[in-house]
Amino acid sequence: MPLPFLTADRAFEAADDVALPFADRDRWRRPYRPGPWRVGLAALLLLLASFVLFAGVIIAFTAAPTEAVVCLVLATLAIATALRMLRVGVWVSPRGLRHVGFLATRTTAWDRVVTVRTVQQPVRWLGLPRTVQGQALTLVLKERAARDGAPLMTTHNADFLGRSPAFDRAADTIEAWAAENRTV
Repeated sequence: MPLPFLTADRAFEAADDVALPFADRDRWRRPYRPGPWRVGLAALLLLLASFVLFAGVIIAFTAAPTEAVVCLVLATLAIATALRMLRVGVWVSPRGLRHVGFLATRTTAWDRVVTVRTVQQPVRWLGLPRTVQGQALTLVLKERAARDGAPLMTTHNADFLGRSPAFDRAADTIEAWAAENRTV
């Protein structure tokens, strides 16, 4: 029985070149992958949450249920923190640009954007108070001065630390989205 989907020598058909379901341009998308620092820290938090949940099950069977509820709440907070950390970043769609922070999300429509550009400036290292020289992707809005506002992403944040080619690709992609969707 021939299995053409498993062979490497079959000819590609024109029907194979259709848009994939996840290629919907109207949805919010992050034009880069989360970095290893962000993913690693989220994985450690999820591992910690699994241990706390396991401890909560053991406590529920051996001790008072209030301690088990405390363990459940702590594990839920750790899981929510890890999931929110993975969500942080810059998201784009034809409607605008969305900067998702850990506690707040700012959405900016493309008609308010003057330019999105990469600048050389002191940036925060992994979001800590220490600053180092690096690149930042900044957003200049019509109603604000060019120096106002925090950078959207930097070469030293949790997504791009040690991955400057990935930062360049992501910045170019976001700048292209801005040039394509912005009204002049």
